[in-house]
Amino acid sequence: MAIYAGIDEAGFGPLLGPLVVGGAAFRVPDEQVHACLWDTLRETCTRRPQRTSSRLVIADSKKVYHSAAGFAGLERAVLVMLAKAGKHPTTWRQLVETVAPQAVTALERLPWYADADVSLPVDPAVGDVRTRANAIRADAATHGVEFLGGFVEPVMEDDYNDLVGRTDNKSTALQGIVFRVIDRILRAADDPRVRLCVDRLGGRTHYREPLQTSFPQFEIEVVEESSERSAYRLSNSARVVRIEFAAGGEDRHLPIALASLFSKYLRELFMRAFNAYWCGKQPDLRPTAGYYTDAKRWLRDAEPMLQRCGVNADRLIRQR
Repeated sequence: MAIYAGIDEAGFGPLLGPLVVGGAAFRVPDEQVHACLWDTLRETCTRRPQRTSSRLVIADSKKVYHSAAGFAGLERAVLVMLAKAGKHPTTWRQLVETVAPQAVTALERLPWYADADVSLPVDPAVGDVRTRANAIRADAATHGVEFLGGFVEPVMEDDYNDLVGRTDNKSTALQGIVFRVIDRILRAADDPRVRLCVDRLGGRTHYREPLQTSFPQFEIEVVEESSERSAYRLSNSARVVRIEFAAGGEDRHLPIALASLFSKYLRELFMRAFNAYWCGKQPDLRPTAGYYTDAKRWLRDAEPMLQRCGVNADRLIRQR
């Protein structure tokens, strides 16, 4: 057996709310490690959002979120796949504990997250999670495919500012968080063969040196470094890990698409908590998704209230 995993992020550009980097990992037979999981699981999963299809949509989170499925499409994919792995979070807090246990204490530092929680699923259109999960479980078992879980790293606003301040570069900061997710996936299972696919981090094409620094237990060989794809072979006596960074990975690798859904869903729940807290203090304040133009509008509208509350801008507004 081998591990086939994908990594993607949500919220790299906004001024408000966390940056979320997610990973999704499967255990597959050796011969399936380079196969298309959409084809393997075609009876129960699809990459094409369709109003009438009974199959679970696993696709780029932006496509799902802006399709007719909307937020319910994100939520359905995440909760169904977690249920397939035997995980059944019924609240936002339980979800964080399940996929991002290292982030639980970080929530307590920021008042807009500290006391927040919500029952899951949020959207009743999600439907019967367990029935869908059972269907996918049976389909996957037929092909020897096992979902190992989601591995998520939410980076709170204050941590994000500290990290960018230390590295002096947003892309370098993101790279470090991606490597944290890779490390968690590698520690989650000890299968000797691993394939990790990462949606490309900006325009960077050379990753050998940072990989060597972060994973000194491996010898690293450059397989390819081009404008389309950067690929590496990491090996030691126990395992061989192949890591590739490629643009548009959500459309080519089901694990990246699922990682995208995990990341987007978690960020959306964080922003719901954010808006509930601040709108509770100023009822006429319109919610924000946190992206640049609307975040600027929100900050203008909220400025008098934020001043009254004595909010430290470095804990609320992301830098760069």
